[in-house]
Amino acid sequence: MTGRPTVLRGGPEPLAARFGLLLLDLDGVVYLLDHPIDGVIETLAAHRGEGGQVVFVTNNAARSPETVAGALSGMGVTADPDEVLSSSRTAATVLAERVPQGAEVLVVGAASLADEVRRAGLKPVDGTAGSVAAVVQGYSPDVGWRELAEATVAIRDGALWVATNPDVTLPSKRGPLPGNGALIGVITTALERGPDVIAGKPGPAMFRQGARTAPELSALVVGDRWDTDIEGAVAAGLPSMLVLSGITRPADVLRIPVNARPDYLGRALGDVRVAHAAPTWRDTSVACAGWEARADGDVLRLNGSGDPLDALRALSELAWGTSSWSSVEADGDAAAGALREFAIA
Repeated sequence: MTGRPTVLRGGPEPLAARFGLLLLDLDGVVYLLDHPIDGVIETLAAHRGEGGQVVFVTNNAARSPETVAGALSGMGVTADPDEVLSSSRTAATVLAERVPQGAEVLVVGAASLADEVRRAGLKPVDGTAGSVAAVVQGYSPDVGWRELAEATVAIRDGALWVATNPDVTLPSKRGPLPGNGALIGVITTALERGPDVIAGKPGPAMFRQGARTAPELSALVVGDRWDTDIEGAVAAGLPSMLVLSGITRPADVLRIPVNARPDYLGRALGDVRVAHAAPTWRDTSVACAGWEARADGDVLRLNGSGDPLDALRALSELAWGTSSWSSVEADGDAAAGALREFAIA
């Protein structure tokens, strides 16, 4: 089966030379907590210096682009509000495409969401004095039963229901807390159905909107979560790089389902500045740079030497193309070291 097509791609050029527009997730790609990830500031400066553009793509509907850009700048990451695309802005864009200009929209969420609705030429309201054309729902810590009940009534009466994002939890220093997806679940339970449109990841709308900001440039999505960032990129028909600087662990990569597999693997955002080795199938094994991964019954075996990231590329390609496997084992010290580095063995 030599010549079998691969999911992961590569080539002699750095990714940044091929993709002039970077659509970047924030937490896990640009920063962790309130600190920029190593190399991010330099990578963005170099990309912009070569004429590239950046869009920061966030599911957070509670913060305005100005607030997000200000927070990034406070970390030392240069950012302009015009470079920030939030799920609230995409939700407002979806609404403007689906309901008449000037129509009333019931806003369940933060003031920044109402601002985006107004900016899109629609009239945000916070009650149902009359019928509304649509309901838009985003996270806010102030959302309560009355707002959810009014939204339920409006949707049952025929209003379009647009949700900014489906994130069930949101991170905090006290651990995960209920997010917009949990609040969507309240209305879903009452209506026995979900939203008509979800604007944010893993839906395609936000990434497509981001790509339209510079249609003359090829866009690359960079994310740390396969189940939101990469799945959304696949749905939008855009190439993507999954990075290991955030939530996804190397062992997770081997089990990614077919609808959320990336085109490239990187340790962090800085890997857009380097060339990526391309895996190739050789009958029933996969080679990548100095590594080879092969199936031995239900075991994936790794041997070779070189950059451990190339070993992960070979293993990922093999795992995705193997119908059933249970474990990964090393043949040789170098392979054992690569598996230890990625906590796969």
